[in-house]
Amino acid sequence: MSSHPDFNAAEQASALPDLERFELRRFAAALGEAEFEHHAGPVELADVARLLEGNPKAVIFDRPSGAGDAAPFALCGNLAGSRSRLAAAFDTTSENLLQEVLKRLRRKASIHQVTREAAPVQQVVLTGDDCDFTRLPVHLQHGLDGAPYISSSIDFVIDKNTGWTNVGVRRLMLRGRRTAGIDLIAPSDLRAIYLEHANRGERLPIAFAVGTHPIDHVAATMRLPTDELELLASLRGAPLGVVKCVTNDLMVPADAQFILEGYLDENGHVEPEGPYGEFLGYYGGVKRNPLFHLTAITHRRDPVFQTSTISGRDMAYTDTAQLCALRTEVTVWRALEVAVREVKAVYASAANGGMFNIRVSLQQRVPGEARNAIAAVFACLANVKHVFVVDPDIDIFSDDQMDWALATRFQADRDLVLQDRMRAMPLDPSLAGSHHTAKAGFDLTLPFLRPGMNRSIEHRVPAAPVFDGARFESLQAALEHGPKLFAELMAAVGSRDGREVVRWLEDTGATRAITRDDEGRYLFA
Repeated sequence: MSSHPDFNAAEQASALPDLERFELRRFAAALGEAEFEHHAGPVELADVARLLEGNPKAVIFDRPSGAGDAAPFALCGNLAGSRSRLAAAFDTTSENLLQEVLKRLRRKASIHQVTREAAPVQQVVLTGDDCDFTRLPVHLQHGLDGAPYISSSIDFVIDKNTGWTNVGVRRLMLRGRRTAGIDLIAPSDLRAIYLEHANRGERLPIAFAVGTHPIDHVAATMRLPTDELELLASLRGAPLGVVKCVTNDLMVPADAQFILEGYLDENGHVEPEGPYGEFLGYYGGVKRNPLFHLTAITHRRDPVFQTSTISGRDMAYTDTAQLCALRTEVTVWRALEVAVREVKAVYASAANGGMFNIRVSLQQRVPGEARNAIAAVFACLANVKHVFVVDPDIDIFSDDQMDWALATRFQADRDLVLQDRMRAMPLDPSLAGSHHTAKAGFDLTLPFLRPGMNRSIEHRVPAAPVFDGARFESLQAALEHGPKLFAELMAAVGSRDGREVVRWLEDTGATRAITRDDEGRYLFA
């Protein structure tokens, strides 16, 4: 790991990172009852998926049990399955989550190598026959899945071309005590790294962390050209402690619950993997994929294993949809920063998997910026299909306000932007075999106004009256001063009723003409 300038064990011995600050149990324990569910008694592994599916809370099972489990490991799930829990992980609110992530991405944090004696994740080391997938609480997640899956594993490999550590999220399908299938079909850095090794007939050393803080999962979903250990440290906003694996030379988070060490064999995409409930809410079929060989399991003395919810009808409550949504927002924001002037907010709905439908709040400075924003979002991610751009007065986190904007500010023949034959995300079941997708942009902004212009009353949004106008000795003095709205007349004399204003208008109008202008203001003729 010489490519890391921070990797100097001698210099850093006196600057040891806090190896418990991002510990998984600590994060779970800090969640309130509204976010956290605890099962202290035995729960059979066959029941875990049912108890997690559609559950809005994070869950910990103290005793997930099965045949032959004398002392089962604890199991947690749904930890990243809500935006509020991701926000809690970053010590912020749901509305400010994206900005907090962007802020941390602009900062650099240090990486510190710690000794094996100091690393909590290597308190217990299992190799040989003791190294066994089937001793872990890995459960069947969906009815048609090909086998139990490890679904919450973060992978670490070295890209020899750059010397950087590549970090991602991959599932592992149990094939035996020390073998598992890995999904490497979709384009990714790990796929490219693996194919280079396989083409040379070489094994690829790899390690998987299981049981990590939600921030680490957010980092693992990002696609940025950097050493991704540094990315993980930046998002934590704190020094990252890493430790060298027992059976290979990879550096992994020293504070994880489990590390699964091993290698991807050189045989290529040859082993059947799947079916599996995918992150779009549908099954993926059987594919040919590489095989992972387990060489060691290391873990804390009292660890908690982790599972992620992936698929089903309740996508908004799954770990993957929430993580994908945040990753999508980061990518979209960065694209919009160079495409338009004043982006106010970006939101990717988790209900569709976190990547297909994007909402953008934008202050237009020149005509056409809403369409420029749509084009930029189309291009920045293959997965995006629908983009909704609104004015800043619309709360993009509100389904009700978005529905209202679509109904009242959109004309399909004028405001719909269509683009066909764009790169597709192959798992999208609506493609029906096509390799291309169509994308639609919805310009839900009001007509552009140049500086100094006011909107017509038909485009103004009603709100409760605020009686903060100027005070006058009488209603007559108020109207002699100039045209007044009814609320301004009430404010003029401190009325908290308004009916006496109606009576005055009627009585005065009988002897002196009172008219109204196009804005609805009262004035003496």
